[in-house]
Amino acid sequence: MRRTSRKKRSTLANRAIAASAALILGGGGLVAVNVYASAGEGPSGSSPPTRTQNAGRQLSTIDCPEAVNGLPEVPDEARGEVDRELAAMDTQITDAYQQFADRKEQIARDPGLAENAVLGPLRSKRTASLDRIGIAIGRVGERPAGLESLAGCSLRADDSRGGNGGPGDGGPGGQDQGQNQGQDGGQGQDPGQDPGQGQDPGQGEDPGQDQGQGGNGPVAADFVDIQSVQPNVDRPRQRRGASRGTFTTDCGRNENGKFNPDNVIVAPGVSNGAHHMHDYIGNQANDAFASDDDLANGATTCRNQGDRSTYYWPVLRLQNGQNEDDVDADGGGRDQNVGEIQTPSQVTLKFVGSPVGRVTAMPRFLRIITGDAKAFTNGDANANASWSCTGFEDRQLTDKYPICPEGSQVVRTFAFQNCWDGQNTDSANHRTHVAFAQENGRCPNGFRAVPQLVQRIVYDVPPGPGFAVDSFPEQLHKPITDHGDFINVFDDRLMNKMVRCINDGRRCR
Repeated sequence: MRRTSRKKRSTLANRAIAASAALILGGGGLVAVNVYASAGEGPSGSSPPTRTQNAGRQLSTIDCPEAVNGLPEVPDEARGEVDRELAAMDTQITDAYQQFADRKEQIARDPGLAENAVLGPLRSKRTASLDRIGIAIGRVGERPAGLESLAGCSLRADDSRGGNGGPGDGGPGGQDQGQNQGQDGGQGQDPGQDPGQGQDPGQGEDPGQDQGQGGNGPVAADFVDIQSVQPNVDRPRQRRGASRGTFTTDCGRNENGKFNPDNVIVAPGVSNGAHHMHDYIGNQANDAFASDDDLANGATTCRNQGDRSTYYWPVLRLQNGQNEDDVDADGGGRDQNVGEIQTPSQVTLKFVGSPVGRVTAMPRFLRIITGDAKAFTNGDANANASWSCTGFEDRQLTDKYPICPEGSQVVRTFAFQNCWDGQNTDSANHRTHVAFAQENGRCPNGFRAVPQLVQRIVYDVPPGPGFAVDSFPEQLHKPITDHGDFINVFDDRLMNKMVRCINDGRRCR
């Protein structure tokens, strides 16, 4: 796949990049936009929209319960088989969405066609997968009951004109969705901001109208002029004993063009487990089949060779009518992800401390996913990416892409979970072994503070609404579906240096 040069847009080449310290400060960094530990492919806290709710709206996508959240704790012996079945269920939704998209006009005229051609076959496939999941768990433990209740799916509208939530008011993902969910009763830090503050969510487009180069989003209502957004960033108050240092690792910008549509955390051993393309920096051995040993021995793009961690996120593409080499490939055009992939102009990876105390070392091979790749249909309880523009980073968006003024660049920010359960490097839902600090800055009971990865990615793109992140096809390239993945492969010496640096209040590289 070719790498796209940003130099050809000479009028944009000399844009000033706001100092990352404006938001990413040791021990007092940007408050995470959402309050819950993220599963990456996170929970659905809502019921499918009713026929009444969808009255008068153009049905736009398929909404299915997130099966992983209906499972009991999965025994380690069954986790591989269960993960593969869960990945197969993602593929089933992707295929069903394509069937729906191909017949959308017919379904609008004949709603019964949706049940016969799309939802019925999808339900049957999901039922079979859920049965196999039950069998796999039952071989090594008690077979869970009631899994068939997770098989049903519905059609829903694109509620982009909604208020402060993800998909919008009145449907799944409104701002109130999931506010009492999460482990330990919802252990989050106060987001400190209204994600929709100052936004004009309706910009003259019917939110049900398909837009974007691939025909399935985003729509104009998914964008907002950053200058119309009021400052909304809150910083946690540092207390006596806070760990105020920072540690920055330089791993490049994916200049070498490492992409794949795998996700070794969520779907190990499954090619195209993400159904969208990822940028990778750091460890170069990462694909669906990478073991811990593979990662430990992999080459790294990080300047300090003691950091062989892997950092990855969905690519950002221009919706400019140009295609990449993946236009006919999995994760690319076959999954409705088309357009010109943008190489970031800057990537900053900074680890910060706790506002209330010292941090301890992360375990090697700790896996963290922040954000929810399915937040459009799941609801926004686990959404955790921020969008802004250089020069305006006191204004952060969760459910809108920013339209930046001339001379300003698009910024994506991820603040990863900063509390660890002290035992596990992963969990069956890839969520419950990590958490965000509570509103008072302390970790939930049973968790300990670890260095928090704050990731800032900057893009030099033309002003206007002509870009989007890759997504699962049925997520319609919504900004709220943005997410980031991290596997810690620091060697012990460098990790200990990081911890000392942060706890001592120094700034280190």
